[in-house]
Amino acid sequence: MRAKITYFITAAVLVVYFVLVGSRGLMLLRQGTWITVTFGVAVLILPVIGVWFLWKNTQFVTRANQLATELEAEGGLPEDELERDEYGRILRDSADEAFARRKAETEDAPGDWRSWFRLAVAYHDARDTPRARKAMQRAIALHAGKPARV
Repeated sequence: MRAKITYFITAAVLVVYFVLVGSRGLMLLRQGTWITVTFGVAVLILPVIGVWFLWKNTQFVTRANQLATELEAEGGLPEDELERDEYGRILRDSADEAFARRKAETEDAPGDWRSWFRLAVAYHDARDTPRARKAMQRAIALHAGKPARV
């Protein structure tokens, strides 16, 4: 729940920032000189990229949460069997063992979105966020029936 609140607060702050930057870009455009128009266009590009990025991340998070809800209803979410240190951080050896099992499961069923979802969780536990994201994107694509990119 804390992660959702943080995400929504961050998204709201970004939207306010995009509005402020956009208004400054429009002010520059209204000046009408070639330099202010050039800067105004450049400034307006930033909020467009930011809104696109925020939209794509929101879609990703929403779809990943839908998969998690569906997998939980099926009883297929991975159990938290990882060993932790005294500060609550996952021990690397424990994460590597779980990752090896999830990787083998995914290699046995490469077309199953559930195994890709669990592999994404294992990547996340092993602190490999880029691969976790790619594995989750593959799970989302397989769930939607789309061909997943390698």
